[in-house]
Amino acid sequence: MDDVEITDVEDDNSPFRVEKAPLNNQDLSSLSLTVGELLSQYGWYLLAVTVLVYLLIQHLSKRRSSQSSSSSPQQTLQDAALVAKRQEAMEAARIKMQEELDAKADIFREKQRQQEEEKRRQKIEVWDSMQQGRSYKGTAKPSQTTEEASSSTTVLKPKSDKKPLRSADYNPLTGQGGSAVSWRPGRRGPSSGG
Repeated sequence: MDDVEITDVEDDNSPFRVEKAPLNNQDLSSLSLTVGELLSQYGWYLLAVTVLVYLLIQHLSKRRSSQSSSSSPQQTLQDAALVAKRQEAMEAARIKMQEELDAKADIFREKQRQQEEEKRRQKIEVWDSMQQGRSYKGTAKPSQTTEEASSSTTVLKPKSDKKPLRSADYNPLTGQGGSAVSWRPGRRGPSSGG
């Protein structure tokens, strides 16, 4: 380690001194500092202005392209004919749907009228039977009476073959009759807890 010699590079008399050349263009460094300051102070404003200018350019280019395409009279006539055909087709579809709706409404009104007529007739029958002194059982409709007449001709099976779910003496409050587990109220008195 004795052979190693340490010399100072910054020493003016040093043979290893590197001469620093002055910057040729010092304006660029001051420019970069100025730009950095502007961006740090007004960066968001510059970004917003840039976005607005971009959107304005896009809008103007779309307007220019639409004006150039609409300036040709041949396409305008074809577009007008196409629009007219679409409107006619939509109007025809609307008329068809309205006719279907009107037909359904007429059918519904007819059914409502028939139901009202049936209710009125039943009320008259009830009134007449009351005037004659006979009792009237419920408000059975004629469709139900015809079903009852048709079902009376068929043989009905008795429903005695089914077992009841619980015994007749089952009462959940008494704790008897169903299962071995019964509910009992808790002990009265002070609790034996800590």
